Amino acid sequence: MFIVLTALVTLAFGWVLSPLFSAVFWAVAFVIVLDPMSRNLSQFLGHRRNLAASIMIVGFMLLIILPTLLVLTAVIKEATNLIASVQSGEIDVNRLFEAMLNGLPDWSKAVLQRLDLGDLTAVQRSIAESATRWFGTNAPKVLSLGQNTASVFVGLGVMLYLMFFLFRDGDAILKLIKSAIPVETELLEDLLHTFTLVVRATIRGDILVALLQGSLAGLGFAVLGIHAAILWTVLTSFLSLLPVFGAAAVWGPMAIYFLANGMIWQGIALMIYGVMVVSLVDNIARPWLVGQATRMPDYVVLISTIGGIATFGLEGFITGPVVAAMFIAVWTTYLAKSAT
Repeated sequence: MFIVLTALVTLAFGWVLSPLFSAVFWAVAFVIVLDPMSRNLSQFLGHRRNLAASIMIVGFMLLIILPTLLVLTAVIKEATNLIASVQSGEIDVNRLFEAMLNGLPDWSKAVLQRLDLGDLTAVQRSIAESATRWFGTNAPKVLSLGQNTASVFVGLGVMLYLMFFLFRDGDAILKLIKSAIPVETELLEDLLHTFTLVVRATIRGDILVALLQGSLAGLGFAVLGIHAAILWTVLTSFLSLLPVFGAAAVWGPMAIYFLANGMIWQGIALMIYGVMVVSLVDNIARPWLVGQATRMPDYVVLISTIGGIATFGLEGFITGPVVAAMFIAVWTTYLAKSAT
């Protein structure tokens, strides 16, 4: 009965914390990634963990939180203006798609004919209506991001508060967790080591590569004078977390739009820049940041990211691969122990 009571109380506590899932998740994730830095700082300060944790939180706020809030503010502003332009008719989605479809070469139109998509007007109208409907449906969500300031700062406050105690008391908390899990010590140590290694490498590598690809793409967008460049830069960073498609899902359609509207050199320049610079970064930087030993297969990253988005929403870009990393860590440790 006491075991049942313990399980019920634990589930109830998890239910109470469920509204703060985002804050707790990001706090734990960031502490896992930054733990080596925190340990080195604590050792440098003579193991004064309170001071080390405080410095880590202040540095995190200045280097991560503040720039993120500034970028988010700019993105919300540009997204709001873009949605307002579409809804007011200043940006005619139908006309944009018509120009793109009419600018297609003859061979591509022949392919569309064979695919029963020969009625370009109907296809253009259907795509344009879907895009307009999407903007109309998501406009309130985008606008609400700028209005929920209080909830955003409450979440940030909880995350930073929890991060401080995890930095300071992480070893003691981990010791308690280990003592509560009925698994032999050696197996548990291997499991936690593998999980921490995979999660740290995944988050560090994916986020840094995404930021790098987004920044490079944003530079190209700004040079070419693309409207709402910050919005498309952030979108590129998010989509860069997806293998296979990645950043090309943003710069590719833009290059096609340039070519279809007679802006030949802009389209060719963007395609060359996207292939030779933006997309090439993934192949160069990711193995160096993540390492081949801890990198998940691309197909696992793809399906876990899509599944994570469907389950958790926007946070699925990270939570999906992290859950996949945990899955791999558990089964890797289990198979290794079963073989011995």
